Amino acid sequence: MDKLTDFFKMLSDETRVRILVLLYHKKLCVCQMCGIMEETQPKISKHLAKLRDMGFVKDERKEQFIYYYLNFNNKLFEEVLKNIIDNIEDYETIRNDLKRLDGAEEYLPTCKR
Repeated sequence: MDKLTDFFKMLSDETRVRILVLLYHKKLCVCQMCGIMEETQPKISKHLAKLRDMGFVKDERKEQFIYYYLNFNNKLFEEVLKNIIDNIEDYETIRNDLKRLDGAEEYLPTCKR
């Protein structure tokens, strides 16, 4: 039951939902998410740490970058996230994030090395 409660707490924050939707589509590093979401690095990193601590996100190092990806192993969680994505026309901010996702590679040079 705690995992379910944590999941809905996680969904109560817009930034975390935006991160999850992006990671549903592609592995990303912090600087890419910052560029796509037009948010600061500390804000994105704080939310990623919470998502990682809750077990919803994992990370892997590739060269000098740390990429984040979803760690959903629960059908309900996947279905809720997919439902959000399937109804993207209702969420302008997420729609805009997904438009910028195609150019995610352009944000890599902004990463601190």
